Amino acid sequence: MAEGPAGRARGTESAGIATPVTARRGLAARLNYLTRSTHALTATRAAGLTVTGRTLRAWQGGTRTPSRRNLAAIEQAYRTVRRENVARYLLARLNRDGRGTRVEIQPVNQARGDRPRQRAVEFHTMNVRRWVRIVGAWAAGNDQELDEAWVDQIIDLGSQWGQYEYVTNVGFAA
Repeated sequence: MAEGPAGRARGTESAGIATPVTARRGLAARLNYLTRSTHALTATRAAGLTVTGRTLRAWQGGTRTPSRRNLAAIEQAYRTVRRENVARYLLARLNRDGRGTRVEIQPVNQARGDRPRQRAVEFHTMNVRRWVRIVGAWAAGNDQELDEAWVDQIIDLGSQWGQYEYVTNVGFAA
């Protein structure tokens, strides 16, 4: 997660395919990802790429090249489907059958602040068991909901929760 506009945590993009969609290799990799299974193809259509199967095969075979608009649609469909797949994987991994995942919370570095306003806030660890709302907000790209879901988790810290409302990084091994 990265720091949001108000200083709270927000989601970042999952890396995915590095080669741009405009390169033959990048286009081929995205089309393969979007058409490798019935589930992926259904998600691709739901994400807005509504060309015929014949056109997809021609693009994959290299006999036809997608227009600029279709390249943008392929990229958008790829990002959407990848984010959904990553979210599904993360949710299963982070929930761990109800056991949750231990996270490290590293507060905003206050070294650059005015001397009288600096606080000594150490990093904190906690076990998060309810990831559905956090991962769902990340997958939807809804920073406000992600913000609220995060605050709902750290409220369990008791009187210290305000120290961890604004964080630089939330790291977990997933």
